[in-house]
Amino acid sequence: MQTQANTATLAGPTSERQRHTILDALRGFALMGIALANFPEFGLWTFLSADAQAAMPSAGVDRVVRFLQYMLVDGKFYTIFSLLFGIGFSLILARHSRWLFVRRMLILVAIGALHLLFIWSGDILLLYAVGGLLLTLFVRLSDRVLLWVAMALVLLPVGLDLLTECCGVDFASPFYEAWWRVATAHGINEVNFATWLRDADTYPQVFAFLQQGACERLWEFVEGHRLPKVVGLFIIGYLIGKHRLYARLAELPLRPLLRWGLLPAVVLSALYAWSATHAHPWGLTLHSLLYALSVIPLAICYVAAFCRLFLVSQRPVFAFLAAPGRMALSCYIGQSLIGIVLFYGIGFGLGTRFGLGQIELVALAVFFVEALLCHLWLRSFRFGPLEWVWRLLTYGRYFPIRRQSTEV
Repeated sequence: MQTQANTATLAGPTSERQRHTILDALRGFALMGIALANFPEFGLWTFLSADAQAAMPSAGVDRVVRFLQYMLVDGKFYTIFSLLFGIGFSLILARHSRWLFVRRMLILVAIGALHLLFIWSGDILLLYAVGGLLLTLFVRLSDRVLLWVAMALVLLPVGLDLLTECCGVDFASPFYEAWWRVATAHGINEVNFATWLRDADTYPQVFAFLQQGACERLWEFVEGHRLPKVVGLFIIGYLIGKHRLYARLAELPLRPLLRWGLLPAVVLSALYAWSATHAHPWGLTLHSLLYALSVIPLAICYVAAFCRLFLVSQRPVFAFLAAPGRMALSCYIGQSLIGIVLFYGIGFGLGTRFGLGQIELVALAVFFVEALLCHLWLRSFRFGPLEWVWRLLTYGRYFPIRRQSTEV
């Protein structure tokens, strides 16, 4: 029979003592990589034509940075974040019913939709929320079946791209047409697309771009077959969390995994980067296969190396990363707001003026500042501001946000 203390513990979100630093630190690490992946779009560099990119003084450096970005960043940190999302689902399911998780995901749908429509067209929260709702359908399956389902979902985009390449089936065509209908209705075209946000000096102009951007984002999700990939990774994360592997790091074969897995993952990632920077010279299907065989294995190697360092080091860097990891939602939305202020015309209007290498340095600086602010915030508060609101809505009751004087 549960004691009153245990019952109280199970009634709310994860307490301070129940947190696992490795999970928070990994989440912070993933946020850093996500900033590196997203800021080229905030800085509008990715919107520039190939000729405009080549004409920049930093073009030579940017080509190298772009290759390294595809090789070492693209997809890897979203993979880590997706695994952590699945682990989080297992933690909630261990303490509550899956219906509470469903409620949490429905709230995230609203947050993601608001972010997509009113702040930034590159939102990932909406996709995660829909994927999280689908994840709840698989929890009653055995571990063996779940692994097969996860592998099938991760590899499904390869089959879909083969169907597109061989049979001309274009799943994303309706979304592409809707995107450009909305864009042209607002006067956005290929000539002014890259500079629209830089020159927009009122929010209605930004909002016009966001409307077509939302359609573009839906096209990207369908065209890139993002949903099956994400759900597959969620399932893998759920299995990791279900068996509490994050709490048994010393038992895991981290060194053999790195010894035998890192080199092949790096080589395949280099091939994927070559394909991405040369317009898929080996075909769409092979490009998709390279993505599946390189992005996820290298992300897992990142996690293994991170966990290995966590076991053998004094861990000050992990405490530094854990703070933004505990405020991941606030930091993610915060990166969008900072990107707007820095690069859009309603802010400082610096978009299209920086090369890719410079933008990546800005991304690292933004993450570093966010991490410092998170440390300061968490000295006085128990949750990040958006995390607190999300908890209130999820559990339907009030949680004090300020730390008590007795809290460590």
